[in-house]
Amino acid sequence: MTVLLLEDEYPATERLQRLLRQAAPEAQVAAVLDSVSGAVQWLESNPAPDLILSDIQLADGLSLEIFDQLLVRSPVIFTTAYDAYAIRAFKANSVDYLLKPVKLVELTAALTKLRDWRLALRESAAAGAPEKADEASAHRLERLADSLPRPDRQFKTRFLVRSGEQLLPLPISQVAWFQSRHETTTLTATDGRRFVVDYTLEQLESLLDPSQFFRLNRQFIAQLPAVQRLHPHFNGKLLLDLQPAPTDEVLVSREKAAAVKSWLEG
Repeated sequence: MTVLLLEDEYPATERLQRLLRQAAPEAQVAAVLDSVSGAVQWLESNPAPDLILSDIQLADGLSLEIFDQLLVRSPVIFTTAYDAYAIRAFKANSVDYLLKPVKLVELTAALTKLRDWRLALRESAAAGAPEKADEASAHRLERLADSLPRPDRQFKTRFLVRSGEQLLPLPISQVAWFQSRHETTTLTATDGRRFVVDYTLEQLESLLDPSQFFRLNRQFIAQLPAVQRLHPHFNGKLLLDLQPAPTDEVLVSREKAAAVKSWLEG
């Protein structure tokens, strides 16, 4: 089984490849790409992979744009921190839709769905009954619908943080930004206080409201009011001023700059 992996975050790429080796040792990763443009070029120049394992948010836009530009016949397993794109995922050849951080049991179940779907289609084709193939496809979508997160899913409204010997509830409105450094994640409040939290940035992406929080780069997630100014930087990058100001520069890659501007514009 050949797999095209679309993911723009290095830790998530490493995790997915590790899980894939466990869930499907026979799988061969044909390419790892981080952008819509790169994926379109690759798909136009190479044989269709047996599976596309794709994040929704890539470096230069949504991976769903790939399917608007090309007729992609490969089945897709989407991985994402957000569930807001579920309906659009139906329009692609989606086998499943997994929320980050992806777990081994979930990826294994998705691959089992893929094998069952292929078997049903082969049996329908062998029987010369295209309507059965359509029924199998409809059943696949029905199973996908059952697996999707419910629309009333709630995002976090507060964090329980440690201050000395005390635990304090901190409302989400008082969170300015999160930073990952040396395998430790810190939360900086709007008043400048800093707390260590027991989450990775990947986990936080699935817990925070994407209309209010954005993953700026591998180190920072910021809430909207914390972003004060944008400065053009070298090679199309952006330099962001956050409030309270972090000690490290906050740079946004050229590929992600348009997505950050779109988020800020609402």
